[in-house]
Amino acid sequence: MGSFVQGLKPEELVMLRRIVKRIHFQHFDRKHGGMFVTDSMLDQRIEAIGPEVVGRMVRSGVDGGLL
Repeated sequence: MGSFVQGLKPEELVMLRRIVKRIHFQHFDRKHGGMFVTDSMLDQRIEAIGPEVVGRMVRSGVDGGLL
């Protein structure tokens, strides 16, 4: 079984990574520096959030002009 993250459009994945990094890793960034958070870490977080929530995040991002 593949990850639903792999099925996202590249521009959707970039947008989601930015959102997840800003929201879920903000304290981590302050402590360790922004470059320490990898795409793999972000993708794992996106996978844990689940496809339904990610779908809403994508729609919200598109509606908000992030994509």
